[in-house]
Amino acid sequence: MTLATTTTIKTLGDCAYQAIEKHFKKTIKWEKSVKKDEDPEAVHQMRVGMRRLRTAVSRFERYLSLPKSVSDKNIGKLARILGSLRDLDVLEEILEKNYKPHLVEREQEFLQTAITALHKEREAAFSHVQKTFKDEIYKSLKNKCEDWLKNPSYQTFSSVPIHHVLPDLLSPEVSEFCLHPGWLIGTKIVKSEIVVQTKWTPTQLEEHLKIEGETLHSLRKQAKRLRYQMELFTELYGESFAAQINDVKNIQEILGMIQDNMVLHEWLENIFKSELDNQLQGLTTLLAANRYQLWQEWQPLQQRYLQAEARYNLHLAVLQPTVSDNEAKETKD
Repeated sequence: MTLATTTTIKTLGDCAYQAIEKHFKKTIKWEKSVKKDEDPEAVHQMRVGMRRLRTAVSRFERYLSLPKSVSDKNIGKLARILGSLRDLDVLEEILEKNYKPHLVEREQEFLQTAITALHKEREAAFSHVQKTFKDEIYKSLKNKCEDWLKNPSYQTFSSVPIHHVLPDLLSPEVSEFCLHPGWLIGTKIVKSEIVVQTKWTPTQLEEHLKIEGETLHSLRKQAKRLRYQMELFTELYGESFAAQINDVKNIQEILGMIQDNMVLHEWLENIFKSELDNQLQGLTTLLAANRYQLWQEWQPLQQRYLQAEARYNLHLAVLQPTVSDNEAKETKD
């Protein structure tokens, strides 16, 4: 894969404007489709757009003069409301496609109780989304962001050449990712070395996930933050940077699948209480087997990023932005 090594972006402010404009337009593009509720993909795309817009705003707001309503807090609130609806769509898709076809007829019929309850929850979540579009927070965010894009205002530091500050923008997030305690789940320290325990039984895994599942989920969220922030600057780097983004994406996705599985199991427990294991034994067995399989897929990634070389290469990638000949000449002049 060949990436462009030249860019029209010159300053930190240019980069900030481009990112906010891109993700704001993507977010708004899906609003009508979400309102019609014709395709779950629309909810997914608008949620992603909102999350990426939040990343852009949170990363750049200190260098810009943004309206008060265009804030990390407001965007985060709206993204969570969309996220609640999207999470229910994901649960239904997983149940219908990944598990229900593999259950005996009796369990399929019993599972329909949960699917019916899920539909009711979704109706309430969609009603909340509809109300949100009418709320002042959303309207103000939308209108004020449009106004700012037409007439942007910047802080002084935004005029700094972007390639001067790229490593400083990304390195803190890389460090947070590498130092996250989630990397140490399922490890032990032996003679000052981190050793991954690869022989856990399914029962041992279940015990640890009950205790440390939230920490693992937190690592997934940190991977997502890092990925989104790195993707703001893809055109300013080369192929090694793109490869690092792909690795972080893989980490985010495998941890996301583990989290989806755990959320689904917890949701089913809330629906069926003590009846879950008795009435849906086949389903609970499949869920546990899937968690164990996903854990086996996760451990090679974990082992890799517990090695100093992998973390060093990630840091090195963000320290080496691509600077075009023209930019280099302009800097010297």
